[in-house]
Amino acid sequence: MSTPIYILAIESSCDDTAAAVLENNRVLSNVVARQSIHEEYGGVVPELASRAHQQNIVPVIDVALKKAGISKEQLSAIAFTQGPGLMGSLLVGSSFAKSMALALNIPLIAVNHMHAHILAHFIEEEGYDKPEFPFLALTISGGHTQIVKVNSFFDMEIIGETTDDAVGEAFDKTAKILGLPYPGGPLIDKFAQEGNPRAYSFTKPKVDGLNFSFSGLKTQILYFIQKNSKENPNFIEENKNNICASIQNIIIQILMDKIKMAVQETGIKQIAIGGGVSANSGIRKTLKETENQYGWKTFIPKFEYTTDNAAMIGIVGYHKYLENHFSNAATVAKARIEF
Repeated sequence: MSTPIYILAIESSCDDTAAAVLENNRVLSNVVARQSIHEEYGGVVPELASRAHQQNIVPVIDVALKKAGISKEQLSAIAFTQGPGLMGSLLVGSSFAKSMALALNIPLIAVNHMHAHILAHFIEEEGYDKPEFPFLALTISGGHTQIVKVNSFFDMEIIGETTDDAVGEAFDKTAKILGLPYPGGPLIDKFAQEGNPRAYSFTKPKVDGLNFSFSGLKTQILYFIQKNSKENPNFIEENKNNICASIQNIIIQILMDKIKMAVQETGIKQIAIGGGVSANSGIRKTLKETENQYGWKTFIPKFEYTTDNAAMIGIVGYHKYLENHFSNAATVAKARIEF
């Protein structure tokens, strides 16, 4: 029996400090410390985020190792998020990873956060199938909206992306227009479940090819709310469920239209979703319905692997370890990183 590979993974790209331990492609622990301070400001404050990472990183890693039941001396390598993300936040995770790898004299593995969202599907998890190459990945989060053709673990090509706002940003900014607290995306999803998705209609933006645009839709919703609130000051409160259901419906339609087009263009009928917005119940339900409707095979990750987490960093680290794709102490964190 071969010696197990133990990867400690660190994720600190935005406002969650996360650490995980993987034994080969299986998760032994996956710990996330969330930062609630940003709720007061209606969005993530970079300086506060990096300070909170500094406070959280040691206890989070300590808990991850204890939950996994292994000592730091058993680790085979340390994987960390190199980017993209908030520079101050990334620096905390990358600096700690480099120092610990150096102290333990084990390999260091830099990971692209967006690759990790896609490859989270390869975590060994009971009841979850893994996609086969090639497949199409729809990565939807607060900062990204991309359609990616995934040919292998390290051969990926973006074939469509947003030209302005990301879908998660559209959800959160729309929620702000409705007076909902941050983060508003999950609240829109919650209220939408009780509403009629066809109560109000919005126009789909016209965008060439497989690209997306959400800024025009956001403006359209703003004018719609302003107009109706002028006529009825209680419009939002009286129609919250229907408004949220209609907004969620148009966003899902926009995403599905582009995925259908990508399937037609590539002939690939395996679709995997990833990123924080893939936790949205409406998107998950609609994607599952397409399996019977279009004969697609769809892959939806376990809920805890959709939002930012370190297990997804660890699975990329594991596959890079197998290929000896190691980094060195000169590797730097990058707010923007080539895909």
